[in-house]
Amino acid sequence: MSHADNDKIKEPLIYGLNPKQLSLIVLVVQNSMLVLLMRYSRTSTLADQPIYIASTAVFMAEIIKIFACSFMLYYQEEKSYKRCIKLIYLEIYQKPREVVKMLIPSGLYALQNNLLYIALSNLEAATFQVTYQLKILSTAAFSISLLGRSLNREKWLALVLLMVGVTLVQTESVTSAESSVEMSNGQRPIVGLLAVLTSCVSSGFAGCYFEKILKTSTTSMWIRNIQLGICGASFSFIGMIMSDYGQIRAAGLFQGYNLLTWFVVTNQALGGLLVALVVKYADNILKGFATSISIILSGAISFCLLDFQPSFLFVTGTAIVIAATYLYGANNNR
Repeated sequence: MSHADNDKIKEPLIYGLNPKQLSLIVLVVQNSMLVLLMRYSRTSTLADQPIYIASTAVFMAEIIKIFACSFMLYYQEEKSYKRCIKLIYLEIYQKPREVVKMLIPSGLYALQNNLLYIALSNLEAATFQVTYQLKILSTAAFSISLLGRSLNREKWLALVLLMVGVTLVQTESVTSAESSVEMSNGQRPIVGLLAVLTSCVSSGFAGCYFEKILKTSTTSMWIRNIQLGICGASFSFIGMIMSDYGQIRAAGLFQGYNLLTWFVVTNQALGGLLVALVVKYADNILKGFATSISIILSGAISFCLLDFQPSFLFVTGTAIVIAATYLYGANNNR
């Protein structure tokens, strides 16, 4: 029996799926559900039910993330509650300079998470999903300036295609929505577009900055995420109090919350950590497939359930974005 055959036999199966297949499903579901459910939770409340305050959802997501990272630190590394608590104390309270390093990415992530709620309150889920792929462009730009990487011709071509596709999608969505959507339900596509563009820039810079910190230190990834979560929770709390204190004082922190809201908050908190655990089994081609499938799935569900009517420009632009995403990801293996 060959070595390849042995690998196939030893490869663990979960519900009949190998790790790569499971990774693809998890990435697609997480990418699609977060966008669709966040959009639905912000636009489909009953007339007598208040919409939950976005800043409180961002704050609660950071709290959940801290507890999740603490659990993973215990489960994967320490295997002891006492050692886990001691390590967190040493890394947080005894090394304030290391925590200070997290202020920049945590502040940007807090900004990004708040902007996502603004964007999805003003853009269709499918339009947001396509436009949000511009984070590939910002990440590429910051990886060149912060991490010293270089891009070959195929990746530059993918970035150009990405810009073309997103431009087509936004040209259609903004012009058609200005007259119909804005007047009918108060949504402002221009505000949504500015929010998602700013979110893409902050996501790209914060991601590259955080990667640089991880690669230039020996600190555990879970400890770094706990530091990031503590700083992020602090920024989110300050933003929540500054922007929505009056509303929170009048009706409470959890006004408008329901089961769907908690699902969105938990998905946002755990999504990145879940993907971080699964993608080690998936190559870049698979990640590109997952992103592409999630864009198609979001568009299909929006069309069937959320009264979204894609135009020719939208379909063309989406196809170009999917091709660009796949080309950029597949080229990482070359």
